[in-house]
Amino acid sequence: MSNLPIRTYGDPVLKQNTNQVLDIDSSIVSLCDEMIRVMYEAPGVGLAANQIGISKSIFVYDVGDGARVVINPKITETAGEWTYEEGCLSVPGLYWPIVRPKLVHLEGLDLKGNQLSIEGDELLGRVFQHELDHLNGILLIERLDPDQLSQAKKELRRIALGKV
Repeated sequence: MSNLPIRTYGDPVLKQNTNQVLDIDSSIVSLCDEMIRVMYEAPGVGLAANQIGISKSIFVYDVGDGARVVINPKITETAGEWTYEEGCLSVPGLYWPIVRPKLVHLEGLDLKGNQLSIEGDELLGRVFQHELDHLNGILLIERLDPDQLSQAKKELRRIALGKV
């Protein structure tokens, strides 16, 4: 598993739901190590497994406290509202003001199979929501209003045609 490219807008893997991890073995640990490497090289603050073409319900993140892994994540509670200029490694170089809940409660497993229960506020909560969207086949542009989406698609076509 070396040199796995980050999949970008238009790649069908980004539209698919990922599969739950049933067994945390050495291949999952290796995958997570690779995901962390790719995330840092990008550079990004989060990366979902399907962004490198692996249909597993795993994401990695680092918002400044070191790399973390979440397996089979789910958000169990949300509160508030927060608008933030959000980007995505799968839609490189583009950012939009996205409204999401300000506070989330995330549950999942760590690499040792231990239960995780994490409160994420502002950026951390946003990373959780963004990466979980990926695992559910939802790309950032689907969070845009109709006018923003139309403009985003024009920009993505322009980029695809090499007219940057």
